[in-house]
Amino acid sequence: MKLTTMTQISVDGVVQGNGGPGEDRRNGFERGGWAFGKGDDTTRAFIARTYQNADAFLFGRWTYEMFAGSWGTNEAMRAHPVGVALAEKPKYVASTTLTTPSWGDTTVLSGDLVDAIAELKAKPGGELLVNGSGTLVRWLLANDLVDEMTLIVVPVVLGQGARLFPENGVDVALELVESQVDTRGVTIQTFRPAGRPQYVSA
Repeated sequence: MKLTTMTQISVDGVVQGNGGPGEDRRNGFERGGWAFGKGDDTTRAFIARTYQNADAFLFGRWTYEMFAGSWGTNEAMRAHPVGVALAEKPKYVASTTLTTPSWGDTTVLSGDLVDAIAELKAKPGGELLVNGSGTLVRWLLANDLVDEMTLIVVPVVLGQGARLFPENGVDVALELVESQVDTRGVTIQTFRPAGRPQYVSA
């Protein structure tokens, strides 16, 4: 399977608390819900289609538990195409602490995560999708496990919150696969990692 990621992100790189004001208030974050209602029908259809096209889902623990408590339990959300896709397909969680997952068809990956995820990628199928899970996405990039990365960039600068790319982290060259902008200024950019960047020598 091809490992793909899809992340809503602000212009200044924040990924925390995009869905609602109380979704993620860790470290005093007070600007939640910055992506709620943004994007037009084209962007919403793209997101739904991405879930529907996935063959399986991979989560970090925090995002998994948030999704299990919403997409996994709320009847209206379960009936949405995204909820249907999540219910029907296998879910994997990269966690060293989760022992009893509450959502059906969930497998907790334990032991060596690099080997476990490499085994998943070696299975036949289309896409293993990571949605959100910023900490996991950073780790996957650092371990060269990402095949494609989609950033849904919302036109807002937040000035606080957890960022997808830390001040000091792995460097990755990217090839642009596809780019589009909707009528509300939300851009969807899909990249393919292409090794390490080339730098100008002194």
